[in-house]
Amino acid sequence: MSEAAGIRVALSGAGGQIGEVLRPRLLAAGIVLRSGGGPTALTPLSESETVTTGDLREPEAVDRLLEGTEVLVHMAGTSVEKPLPEVIENNLRALQAVYEGARRHGVRRVVFASSNHAFGMHSVNERLAIDAPFRPDGAYGLSKAWGELMGQMYWDRHGIEGVALRIGSALPRPTEFRHLSTWLGHDDLAQLVLRSIVAPIPGYVAVWGASNNPRSYWDNTAAAAAIGYRPTQSAEDYADEILARENPLDPVARTLQGGSFTTIDYTPQAERPRRTRD
Repeated sequence: MSEAAGIRVALSGAGGQIGEVLRPRLLAAGIVLRSGGGPTALTPLSESETVTTGDLREPEAVDRLLEGTEVLVHMAGTSVEKPLPEVIENNLRALQAVYEGARRHGVRRVVFASSNHAFGMHSVNERLAIDAPFRPDGAYGLSKAWGELMGQMYWDRHGIEGVALRIGSALPRPTEFRHLSTWLGHDDLAQLVLRSIVAPIPGYVAVWGASNNPRSYWDNTAAAAAIGYRPTQSAEDYADEILARENPLDPVARTLQGGSFTTIDYTPQAERPRRTRD
């Protein structure tokens, strides 16, 4: 029997790309699932799944999602670079409403979809430990740094456990050069989330959301071991095919871990204000 069998889990963003991957796999693990699809009316996949709808900025929608649950896997929100007002509504206001809902319902743990883009302005020549400083590559990455700090605060102030998953490129398979360092295969994604649900943790932890990629930008050794995450997929299996293609990133984006996100509304070095002499 699965270690997760019988755990009552809420999954926000269940209608999104990652949510669609997770729903059947969480149910297969024996989880009793409440899936929130936002405005989308989902069809339950089994008798073990209840579906809800609603805007997570509204307490009533949060209450429907979290009713009777022990753990929230929070995958809802804006997942790409967008103007700041949209990011604020979906990734800041809604997240705070969700955490307050977790307090109301006695949810013991929140598994939060953070992102590698909270660190995207680090050089590709760096290999980041789990305690690397945030260097967001845009409004989206900035919101994920804020979300990680919110998780820490809710543990410190209210005792809600937290796991921040710094998700890389969650795709069926890697398709471009950057993915050799950032890919998170779907099998590994499901394992990562399941371990985040069941593993004993010391309150609040962060984990890099990546497969076993030799070219990874991130050193996940200690963080993955802390929750028993053992990735089995590797982008290197696709390396020959990918290296035969042209790298689609522009010259600046090739130097930064966030890839194409880093040069959206980017000011080139030559156009930046000059530093004054001391």
